[in-house]
Amino acid sequence: MAAVLAALPEPPPQTEEERRAAWDRWQDGLTSPFTLPDRLPPLRMLLVLDNLSGHKTPSLVLWLAAHGVMPLYTPLSGSWLNMAESIQRILVRRALTGETPTGPDDIIDWLEATARGWNADPTPFEWAGKRQLRRARSRQRHRHTLGGSGACARRPIRRRLTALDQWRHSCQVTH
Repeated sequence: MAAVLAALPEPPPQTEEERRAAWDRWQDGLTSPFTLPDRLPPLRMLLVLDNLSGHKTPSLVLWLAAHGVMPLYTPLSGSWLNMAESIQRILVRRALTGETPTGPDDIIDWLEATARGWNADPTPFEWAGKRQLRRARSRQRHRHTLGGSGACARRPIRRRLTALDQWRHSCQVTH
């Protein structure tokens, strides 16, 4: 992380109030914001982490804050995350493609404007598509219907031969 931060350009000069406002802006709306130190460096980077306990240790959070990095954590146990990640990819691509931000405020403004545009005319998403069709075909190949009842088994069930079936089978073998 130190190498990544060292490769970043120097942040523009800011007053203490401007720095505090940038940090507060990203903490606004978080369900569990952390306490910011009294003296803040310029906000240089957002770091999205999962909720591993090691990512929330006071020593790591304080080190990140001291170096201008705001940790943001993904929500816990959300089956909707795949869809949320799809929407995030679309918003980021629409907001940032071909742009050259001069600071975090540019990125925030562009993402917020893109989200407002999306919310004004949202695109509905459905859990469907090519992947769902592949899975349905796979399930169909692996089902074995049981006597037209609509029930099915995961493996074929051998049919017992009746006396008539046994007689027919023996006739075919001898001829």
